[in-house]
Amino acid sequence: MNAGLGNLGVSTVQFVVPLVISMAVFGSLGGEPQTWVKATVTKSIWLQNAGFIWVPFILITSIVAWFGMNDIASAKASFKDQAIIFIRKHNWLMCWLYTGTFGSFIGYAAGFPMLIKILFPEENPTQYAFIGPLVGALIRPVGGWLADKLGGANVTLWNFVIMIGAVLGVLHFMPNTSAGDAGSFAGFFVMFLLLFITTGIGNGSTFRMIPVIFMTEQLCAAKGQGEAAIAQARKNAAKEAAAVLGFSSAIAAYGAFFIPKSYGTAISLTGSPNAALYVFISFYVTCVALTWWFYVRKAAAMPC
Repeated sequence: MNAGLGNLGVSTVQFVVPLVISMAVFGSLGGEPQTWVKATVTKSIWLQNAGFIWVPFILITSIVAWFGMNDIASAKASFKDQAIIFIRKHNWLMCWLYTGTFGSFIGYAAGFPMLIKILFPEENPTQYAFIGPLVGALIRPVGGWLADKLGGANVTLWNFVIMIGAVLGVLHFMPNTSAGDAGSFAGFFVMFLLLFITTGIGNGSTFRMIPVIFMTEQLCAAKGQGEAAIAQARKNAAKEAAAVLGFSSAIAAYGAFFIPKSYGTAISLTGSPNAALYVFISFYVTCVALTWWFYVRKAAAMPC
């Protein structure tokens, strides 16, 4: 729930920023406007408001956190306690899988408006940019719920399979100028919505996998060593899982750079983003293989 609501920030930014830069929200405190000119149209815009609009909310939440988050003082772990994850195989595996889900979510959110503008110039990207991230963020708790019912690895596996199909759908509905095909914006938009839905579900299912994996690993290591060893194993598992959740999120956030960059590189080299989308499909194929081999098959070392 926390992560899903946090992801709503992506959609909120894409909805709010185009509005606040068009008006003097902070009056004279916000500084002078810039002049925007296109053809015969001239407008005043306040680009600085894209940053300033969040300052009041940051101040409020900082104050609330300072005075209200004093009930978790015991939840501490040293850097040494957390650094153990760098030698844990499953940390790196889950970083890879979470890059496929959250990295895709944040990357597609960043690149979706650009693709609309390039492929369907008659459409206004700002009308659609926030919808995908909104759906992806709201569906994330459902991914966690499905993972609780069906198993995180099972949900993650089939989620990646559907993501592959959705990217193929995007490719199908994109314009093909060489063949004289204008494409279908409706089909393109629906396929991207499916992508955002699956990234949200995958975010929930992979986050469910991480604590289960590390708890299972620690309890197996402590098996037969007495209650004290089991209690310590539970504490160690909680610390490691928390560290992996944070580290994998940081790694996956690079999707916000790599996906738009991939679009740009593919367009500059080939004239279309198709090559980037085929690379994403290849990446999702590796995610399917890793999930099946390590977490789903009957002989998997860590079924979850």
